[in-house]
Amino acid sequence: MQPKKLGSTSGPSRASLAAVLSLDSIRSLRGSLITLRRRCGKPTCHCAKGAPHATPALSFSENGKTRILTLTPAELPTVRRALSHYHKAQAQTGKDAERGLRLLRRYLARARQA
Repeated sequence: MQPKKLGSTSGPSRASLAAVLSLDSIRSLRGSLITLRRRCGKPTCHCAKGAPHATPALSFSENGKTRILTLTPAELPTVRRALSHYHKAQAQTGKDAERGLRLLRRYLARARQA
């Protein structure tokens, strides 16, 4: 079986994307880390009677729809770091916006007194 090529109609494989993209280039991500739990359906698998399989995933909203990207354990540290970066930047933006509102209120109050 030949590997899928980028641009093929069935979509690129994870290995071919890894050759082109690097996790190091991901700086910020919006979303939430979740764990998908499911049973595979094989009657002899441990999940048939015990705990289901667990797969880490990133859940995010895109154009009003919830999307989910499954992750490997090796990808988790990068995704966690990028989510943390996004949340810190979002918090800073909120602080900047509040400061902007305070400054605008002061400016308007002085302009109306004059």
